[in-house]
Amino acid sequence: MITDPDSWWHRFKSIGAIAVFHVDLTAHQGREVEALTWLDGEERSRWERFQSPTAQRRYVLCRAALRAILGRQLGCPNESLGFEAAKHGKPFALVNGLPASISFNVSHSGNHGLVAVAPRGRLGVDVEERAPRRNLENLIEGVFSPHEKAELESLDGCQQLHKFFRFWTIKEALVKAHGKGLSMKVAELEIPEDMRRGAAKSICQFAQIPETTWCLEDMGTREFAAAIAYEVSP
Repeated sequence: MITDPDSWWHRFKSIGAIAVFHVDLTAHQGREVEALTWLDGEERSRWERFQSPTAQRRYVLCRAALRAILGRQLGCPNESLGFEAAKHGKPFALVNGLPASISFNVSHSGNHGLVAVAPRGRLGVDVEERAPRRNLENLIEGVFSPHEKAELESLDGCQQLHKFFRFWTIKEALVKAHGKGLSMKVAELEIPEDMRRGAAKSICQFAQIPETTWCLEDMGTREFAAAIAYEVSP
């Protein structure tokens, strides 16, 4: 049983019924050993397949935190909790083999993980440490709209990197919330102008997915870029 969750993860942000938790992924042997006891057989096998100790650490700490958070939200023991994947790979939770009425999404980068949970509706979260990218120009060309590219290309150095990760996390959160992954044309999902100009939050619709209204929110800090996207009830 994890006895001191606040030393490992904590509530980072509340947005109505949505709760976002920050997971500390720095090296800590005691936490990693304890976290491993929370994983089921399939998850342990996946953990063993990671070639890098760093990847193992990030996976086990994030996964155990997710299990503890979902167990608390659903009021079920860890042994009753399972996971399956939807058609396009997005996971969902099971309790005693039956789909649970909860939405969640997980992201991690460097020493930071985020877990978002909601009682209903699709949501996605993304976090990125602002580390330099060798292929930044190719990424800008491949995933951003003409307006977004123009804004990014007007900057350089740290300013460009900071805005790149801000745009990137907003888009990633939206794609993860929608749940269709690579089947979506990411460049066509243009970030609303008010957010490109600095607004922290925007409610919007997209031509690719006109049936849904989304709320996008920038959650970045000095340590990392982060964003969340979630459905807005009609």
